[in-house]
Amino acid sequence: MSYNISITKVEKSKVDALDFNNIPLGTTFTDHMFVCDYENGTWTKARIVPLGLIPTHPAAMALHYGQAIFEGMKAYKDTEGAPMLFRPEQNAKRLNKSADRMGMPNVPEELFVDGLKELVGLEHNWIPPQQGSALYLRPFMYADEPFIGMRAATHYKFIIMASPAGPFFSKHIKLWAEKQYIRATLGGTGEAKAAGNYAAAIRPTELAKAKGYDQVLWLDAVEHKYIQEVGTMNIFFKIKGEFITPELDGSVLHGITRASVIEMLKAMNYNVTERKIGIDEIKSASENGTLEEAFGTGTAVGIAYIKEIGLEGETIPVSDESPVGLEVNDTLNAIKTGQLQDRFGWMTKVKKKLV
Repeated sequence: MSYNISITKVEKSKVDALDFNNIPLGTTFTDHMFVCDYENGTWTKARIVPLGLIPTHPAAMALHYGQAIFEGMKAYKDTEGAPMLFRPEQNAKRLNKSADRMGMPNVPEELFVDGLKELVGLEHNWIPPQQGSALYLRPFMYADEPFIGMRAATHYKFIIMASPAGPFFSKHIKLWAEKQYIRATLGGTGEAKAAGNYAAAIRPTELAKAKGYDQVLWLDAVEHKYIQEVGTMNIFFKIKGEFITPELDGSVLHGITRASVIEMLKAMNYNVTERKIGIDEIKSASENGTLEEAFGTGTAVGIAYIKEIGLEGETIPVSDESPVGLEVNDTLNAIKTGQLQDRFGWMTKVKKKLV
């Protein structure tokens, strides 16, 4: 099925006023947004319009009952200047997985991808050319039906907006292993990219930052000893030449970068194991010298190299160097920007549109 997406362009783009060498994180947005409404059981009125405020009733159900989900992805430019998307169909599938868990309607994958292509094609001049930079894309859905009552909404909005972004982490980072607060538990919403998951993480993250750490390392909800993920990424450890990452047990986000890195590492002839891994195991490996490196993976961060982990007043040294993580990062970036052949079939080229 092909969707008819209407386009209303701005009179004058703001892109010429942007300093691509100094992009404030998350505060600069492109000229347009994609909008679609769910009503009477179907998605309708797919459109690209100038970015602007969205009229919202104070009884909009997302504000009261939390039916709000999102995705995070990026657009790049290849060596010929063509806009490129990284595995957009996987983001569409994950959005719908989140929607299923939150009692929300699925967005047809073709509509999701078509909306992305149309928006990125129109906003291609906003994609930063600098190494490590990209156009961050935020597809999201929320219940905008005005109703006070505990049930699934019948009216939703699906929106995609875009924001140019520079590199996320430029140094090795420090993690705080959280033993008081939890991120997710079996049967909860940990696998979903639900807005409420991130709201619950704000307070513990601020406390970790106050201690001098960059992110929270989340542990399991029952024993507080098994590693789940980091605040904005999945995590990998290299121990005795083998890469280990926490298994997808129902409380860990199915990271698209995570899955891609697993595929890359296996192609590089590394053994990759998905299993439970305890914080005590990491501590022991650090002490006996078998913990060789660790890094996080995610859309926003790309590959984030981990220097140390704080645990109840003590420090677990990881590594000041991440040679494999660096190789993975360089290879991944080269594929995304067309400098290296896409042997995995991950990239989707987007046709530019005249602004």
